[in-house]
Amino acid sequence: YNNHNGGQIEFGPDGYLYIGFGDGGNQGDTEGNGQNPQTLLGAILRIDVDSASPYAIPADNPFVNDDNVRNEIWAYGVRNPWGLQFDSLTGDLYFADVGQDLWEEVNWQPAGVGGQNYGWNILEATHCYGAENCDETGLTLPIHEYNHDIGACSITGGAIYRGDEYPQMQGNYFFGDLCLGSIWAMVSNGDGTWSVRAVQPQWVSSVVFAADAAGNLYVGDRGTDTLFRIEPAG
Repeated sequence: YNNHNGGQIEFGPDGYLYIGFGDGGNQGDTEGNGQNPQTLLGAILRIDVDSASPYAIPADNPFVNDDNVRNEIWAYGVRNPWGLQFDSLTGDLYFADVGQDLWEEVNWQPAGVGGQNYGWNILEATHCYGAENCDETGLTLPIHEYNHDIGACSITGGAIYRGDEYPQMQGNYFFGDLCLGSIWAMVSNGDGTWSVRAVQPQWVSSVVFAADAAGNLYVGDRGTDTLFRIEPAG
């Protein structure tokens, strides 16, 4: 299939390369790649590109001693992880996962903790996919979701602000939606909950977010082929 390829590779604070792979593109993941840890599809991989050619498996990968799981896998159960972003301060991993028909989601992973099953295609975000009931045992749920009813279609993640210029943006994760054009910011409340607010409704058809070395944030707009810098209003 020609879609659901993932969308980003990113070096983590540990020096290893993280790769987001989509489920392969078939409607509803009929081949079951998201829940099949013997394929690299529908997973986030973690590899060492420095110590061997073409790569080595880090000794502390979560499934490194499991013959039933591809050892490259860091986490699985994703549909189309569109944008991986590490928090430069904490090392936590954020990623947006594009939904199927109804729901878009943001996922969070504490620094250095792998092995999660993010649920696809048992769940679409926090909702049973294709069934009224499903077994959520062992699944890691997203920290945020939103519905297509608001005019959304495809989440674009995302980047965390860690610059010095705008303290009111500190630690906020920014993400958008390709169709809706909104940009949101979310931040941890420190108690396991998260606050989300719309910072720019119906502005850009976002396809990428990025941070520079100074921590400034940028968003790329597909409609105008323009890269915008994100700053507080006023």
